Amino acid sequence: MTELNGAEYNAVLFDLDGTLVDTAPDMVAVLHYLQREYGIDPVPYELGRSYVSNGAIGLLTLGFPELEIEYGDELHLQFLERYAETICDESRVFAGLSELLDQLDDMGCPWGVVTNKPEQLTVPLLIALELADRSACMVSGDTLAVRKPDPAPLLLACDFVGVDPEKSIYIGDAERDIEAGQRAGMATIAAGYGYITADDDPREWDADVIATTAEELAQIVLKAVNLEA
Repeated sequence: MTELNGAEYNAVLFDLDGTLVDTAPDMVAVLHYLQREYGIDPVPYELGRSYVSNGAIGLLTLGFPELEIEYGDELHLQFLERYAETICDESRVFAGLSELLDQLDDMGCPWGVVTNKPEQLTVPLLIALELADRSACMVSGDTLAVRKPDPAPLLLACDFVGVDPEKSIYIGDAERDIEAGQRAGMATIAAGYGYITADDDPREWDADVIATTAEELAQIVLKAVNLEA
């Protein structure tokens, strides 16, 4: 297991989909529903799962390759409406990370979420998972005028938490997450277990550490915040 180098860290920030929460079952289910509604054979689940970090637009582009999917178009709005109705039917915190959050809470180490998911979906999901009241911050994709890979959402999260970026860790399963963390001056961990397409490689993102499983991520984080398991 690799570990972060340097001083002790005082805050931990997570991307949401594919990093903290396994939302693929519900998001791919919506894609499959829409494909069936339009008379299209559903894409294989594992293929759809690998695209979940690209959000509704990424999934729809995969599932409807002959269409040019745009934000706010009819199909996009249908996806969002259906997903809002089923947002936490099967979504769960990744195995090992619930215990990590408990330990961070016990030691008073703040943690939060910075995601490109819109607030109207982020907040209900975290409420359903009973995480909303525990997190020190929730920065969504529409909180600011810019989203990751811009570092501004991460810097805003650090302001909310009251911790300097260089004393914070950001964890994500997409290259844009790592880029945003680096540009914000934070330590970065790539969630290698997340939603990563076949043509992508976390080793090319230049993260400080790659966690191959959620359980390994928990161990890396606990050591970085000086709380050995």
